[in-house]
Amino acid sequence: MSVEITIFTFKISVPFEGWAKAFDSPDVDELHKANAVTSLYRGVSKDDPQSVVVAHQAEKWVAKAIFEGAREPIKAGGYI
Repeated sequence: MSVEITIFTFKISVPFEGWAKAFDSPDVDELHKANAVTSLYRGVSKDDPQSVVVAHQAEKWVAKAIFEGAREPIKAGGYI
């Protein structure tokens, strides 16, 4: 088993506080637990309130696979 840290940087179309509330929701927490994904960090740029960074730790390719498989719900949460 090879573990990696995956860093996603992206823009959001909603205020960070709203996006973070969705990211911290029980549904997302359950998704992470079910796939053995540890959320290490999530934050917003001080210079651009639409720029977000998220870091996950999981088995190689798992975080990216979840992202690819859940694009529509992720977009609904404000991801651009």
